[in-house]
Amino acid sequence: QVQLVESGGGLVQPGGSLRLSCAASGSIFSFYAMGWYRQAPGKQRELVATITGSGSTNYADSVKGRFTIARDNAKNSVYLQMNSLKPEDTAIYYCNMKIIGGNYWGQGTQVTVSS
Repeated sequence: QVQLVESGGGLVQPGGSLRLSCAASGSIFSFYAMGWYRQAPGKQRELVATITGSGSTNYADSVKGRFTIARDNAKNSVYLQMNSLKPEDTAIYYCNMKIIGGNYWGQGTQVTVSS
């Protein structure tokens, strides 16, 4: 089984920054992609950013220029640097990993952007 553990969430003021981390453990040799999704109250879960094992990235339009996703393949980890945070970024952020034979999710970490 694959387990994903997120960290780095918290409360931040508008314009501030947070760095989310996700570490994967278990029977992992390589991954197709890792990414971050978020779900705000009353809304559907949406893609934030993804990165492939080769480093190709994709971002939601709403976070382009503000968020940066990075990976450490050796550690099976993915990071999300979030800058210029806005109140609308408030959500539970979930780490995702796609590997051969599975698609896994973390339990989420709360990000709250408020003054």
